[in-house]
Amino acid sequence: MATPSQADSTRPDQAGDGGADRMSLFEHLADLRKRLLYSAVAIGIGFVIGFAVAKWVINYVAKPMVVALQQAHYPDKLIFTGPAEYINLLIKVGFYLGLVIALPVVLHQIWLFVAPGLYKHERKAVLSFIFSSVFLFLCGVAFAYFILLPFVLKFLITFQGPQGPFQPLISISEYFDLILIIMVGLGAIFELPVLIFVLSVFGIVTPQWLWKNFRYAILIITIVAAVVTPTPDMTTMLIFMMPMIGLYFLGIGVSYVVFRKKRRRELARQGAS
Repeated sequence: MATPSQADSTRPDQAGDGGADRMSLFEHLADLRKRLLYSAVAIGIGFVIGFAVAKWVINYVAKPMVVALQQAHYPDKLIFTGPAEYINLLIKVGFYLGLVIALPVVLHQIWLFVAPGLYKHERKAVLSFIFSSVFLFLCGVAFAYFILLPFVLKFLITFQGPQGPFQPLISISEYFDLILIIMVGLGAIFELPVLIFVLSVFGIVTPQWLWKNFRYAILIITIVAAVVTPTPDMTTMLIFMMPMIGLYFLGIGVSYVVFRKKRRRELARQGAS
């Protein structure tokens, strides 16, 4: 029988390995409320910063539309049709920027909430988790802005042909609604490897399962690309699909690394016992 001192000496390791079961339901709810509060404060601070730079961001994000209008030999000005439309756009863009600025803090709070249920070696991955999530989201936004948007806008503006009877008058609100959906949507899609990493950590998916269901993943990616892509042409749809397929393969690699490390730890424990 273990002495009290021996029993106490095992507690740090036990608490570090899956200590979430030591927390009661009310403790979980209190912790969730704290994480939500910190996230809300971070988003509020991010909104203040985002609103301060929103005008510069709007001018920069409008460049692809201006270029598309110039290439089609149309007036390169966007319009607003209501007195408050521009200020509403500043608020909307400031809010989106606030979400992006607060994203590392929000991800950190999410990680802290789930960390008690993880092993010590899994908790050490917090910095990699936050960095990779933010990096992949920004990669998705950059891909949308520099690669996808020029194709989409050129197609939409020139669809009626050079001799068309209609002249485009692009509202700033409608334009930003379109590109924000594309940029935020692609940023979220680029989080696929992170999602696979989390599912692999909890043992929900395996690299073998991901590889076996690759055909179904391609089907789902095709459907998502067809629904999300704002134009009906195949070129834009394929441009949208290629990074998604690459991210899926990257996710398989991430899952393989996770399970290989798990297998090594299991063998080490068996050898120690």
